[in-house]
Amino acid sequence: MGSVEEGSRARLSFSSTVVEALRPALSAAADLLLPVACVVCDRLMPPEESGIVCGHCWSRVRELPHPRCQRCGHPIGKHSCRWCAAVPPFVRAARSYCWMGTGTGEEIVYALKYEGWRRVAEAVALRMARVSWLADVEEERTAVIPVPLSRSRLRERGFNQSLLLAAALAPLWNIPVWEDFLVRAVGARSQTELTPGERLSNVAGAFAVPRSVVNSLRGAHVVIVDDVVTTGATLRACSSALFAAGARTISYMTFGRAPSSGDRLIP
Repeated sequence: MGSVEEGSRARLSFSSTVVEALRPALSAAADLLLPVACVVCDRLMPPEESGIVCGHCWSRVRELPHPRCQRCGHPIGKHSCRWCAAVPPFVRAARSYCWMGTGTGEEIVYALKYEGWRRVAEAVALRMARVSWLADVEEERTAVIPVPLSRSRLRERGFNQSLLLAAALAPLWNIPVWEDFLVRAVGARSQTELTPGERLSNVAGAFAVPRSVVNSLRGAHVVIVDDVVTTGATLRACSSALFAAGARTISYMTFGRAPSSGDRLIP
């Protein structure tokens, strides 16, 4: 009986090894035989394009127009920058790639965040990496820190979209990801349906820095990464926790930014 069981285990092990060895070839064959549709517009991807968002949809993403505030990265219109007032004094700079609520930026985030298309994160990070920074930020930034999800939301979604973006962005900047330097201290409601005032109170004290990483954090200039910034309440809560734990300077990086009243949405 023992030899039969051992033989069965050996065959199973061999089969698993064969499947793993053939997986890349099978995946490549599937890409050739099965048409790939854009996850935003559902049109078939042109054969010369890679990824899962087509070039047409990327061309319809509305980048933040120039001129932009050097500190907060927000487009400056007829008046002086109004977004900086919402940024804490210990935050050196904030940057976003595109507008939310216009163009296809929001649809791309939706495909990543709610439809589970994780491969979108790499293309999103490539565009985030194109955004220019102040010279001192580029020289000083030590690591990227993703905004953490609550345990319940992580179980529900299966992944943290901010971590996917941070993991794709970090090698483009040649710095590490500090995944465990920021944790959810308390449960908070989803920010999506709250007023600006409710967003502030909802995330107050919601984040904490583990004691085990305080020595590494002390004196560092870290960049918090998230998919979208609306009022800035979540980023402000994260940066407050990091600064209180010893970070010298914090900057923000998001793919999308919600417009304020009076913003110019067309580049």
